[in-house]
Amino acid sequence: MMESADTGQYKPILIKKYANRRLYNTDTSNYVTLDYLCGMVKDGKDFVVCDAKSGEDITRTILTQIILEQDSKGESLFPVSFLRQVISFYDDGLGAVLPKYLEQSMKSFVGNQEKMREAMDNTFGNANPFNHFEAWGRQNMAFFENALTMFTSERPSPNESTAGVSQASNKNDDIESLKAQVDAMQSRLDALANQTEK
Repeated sequence: MMESADTGQYKPILIKKYANRRLYNTDTSNYVTLDYLCGMVKDGKDFVVCDAKSGEDITRTILTQIILEQDSKGESLFPVSFLRQVISFYDDGLGAVLPKYLEQSMKSFVGNQEKMREAMDNTFGNANPFNHFEAWGRQNMAFFENALTMFTSERPSPNESTAGVSQASNKNDDIESLKAQVDAMQSRLDALANQTEK
């Protein structure tokens, strides 16, 4: 990260993407590859990728490309069923809630990962230190399964009839329903986070 001369605060490294698809690191003044950016992510270095011509922030697109490239090398992390679920939430009322939920889930997973490392250090001499890992793995899987259940069980069935209900009324009902679902999900997230911390 670079230090801002004005504020003294650190800001993300700026990577510019040119029309020829080349990526330029403005911090080191050289061209870089997706593998290089992948290494930056793993090293915890923050960066922003902008289109050199328009200035548009395209960081999300580049990170997605990095994931696809890693996936093509046989390092697949996302099950097909998970990817199908994510795709099904595009243009869906609950799609707006999914990013926040996934972010919280990942924070919880990373927290458990730290606990796993501590357990490895503390129990290396024990006969089977991996018992801790199994328990945390089950917790993480339960966490994600609960997530999918929350999203799929509360969605209206496509066979439900909507005859006789006006469009405006539907929109208001959808908004109220979404608010209730967000509140319910937040309660469940808090409960699951408390379970993982124990």
